Amino acid sequence: MLDIGIIGASGYTGGELMRLLLSHPQARVELATSRRLMGQKVSATHTHLKDMVDIQFENPDPHEIKDRCDVVFVAVPHGTAMNIVPKILDDKVKVIDLSADYRLKPAVFEDVYGIKHLDPRNVVYGMPELHPEIKHEGFIANPGCFPTGATLAAAPLAQASMIDSVVFDSKTGVSGAGIEPSQASHYPNMAENVQPYKLTKHRHLPEFTQELQRLDKNLTNISFTPHIIPSVRGILTTAHIFTKGTLTKYDVMDLYTEMYQDKPFVRMMDGIPSLSAVKGSNFCDIGFEVDPRNNRVVVISAIDNLVKGASGQAIQNMNIMCGLDETTGLWVPGIAP
Repeated sequence: MLDIGIIGASGYTGGELMRLLLSHPQARVELATSRRLMGQKVSATHTHLKDMVDIQFENPDPHEIKDRCDVVFVAVPHGTAMNIVPKILDDKVKVIDLSADYRLKPAVFEDVYGIKHLDPRNVVYGMPELHPEIKHEGFIANPGCFPTGATLAAAPLAQASMIDSVVFDSKTGVSGAGIEPSQASHYPNMAENVQPYKLTKHRHLPEFTQELQRLDKNLTNISFTPHIIPSVRGILTTAHIFTKGTLTKYDVMDLYTEMYQDKPFVRMMDGIPSLSAVKGSNFCDIGFEVDPRNNRVVVISAIDNLVKGASGQAIQNMNIMCGLDETTGLWVPGIAP
């Protein structure tokens, strides 16, 4: 049995980690930290866990965390994880960081986030479908939610060096903004509305670029615009992929089938994916249509931003790092309708 610690457990990501780990046959939550809520019951904040998680928030020092835990999930704001991770990393404890601190090369991180990196190191990017080396690692950086859906949508064509340019258009539920309320998530502003934001310079764009250029170093024309929609969960990404030459439906299907045939959480759909089909699950559903007149492939991906886009993918990484089947505790369908 794996003893699990969650640092920064009071937010949506922490609550989702605990919800999913309740169904994991080889893991139990030993520790949930929150400085602000120390001493309060976890279920008082995460009320959906009442009578299921019977622990209190704590604020132990790093040595105690290492002594009590086999795996530690770090779910703290960007710029904070780099102060915590070096204190808990050792040969015994496996660490999965869900912030942005270790996803990018240190110099790129400093440029994008405007923060000096206090622990510059190159860390494996925890997207299991593209990084088999995860199984050999003791510390990985969990991908962002937008990059997960977008990268998986374009990766097979990037690997085949068939992309001339790609424009990602993503729609996300309000939970992606985190548990703290804001003007963007305020009901009168959000209801019956769609809000584009950070039209050309979203912080997740360098993650797309880093991963797709790892597959095709010559791919430089990558664009992204996100929108908030009046939904709680989910990210639906439309990738307009302009290709080097005309591809048929069968050409595209062959590339996607080859890359994802043994990837249990990527489902190729005959039609357009929907958010309701993946809500609450760790699946990424992908569908596409070919536009031969414009050498364009329109690829749609759907994920739950809190599961495959965060906590579920983190547990998938934990499974792989700990030598378990990657589907352990995660093989559940979406909640539809």
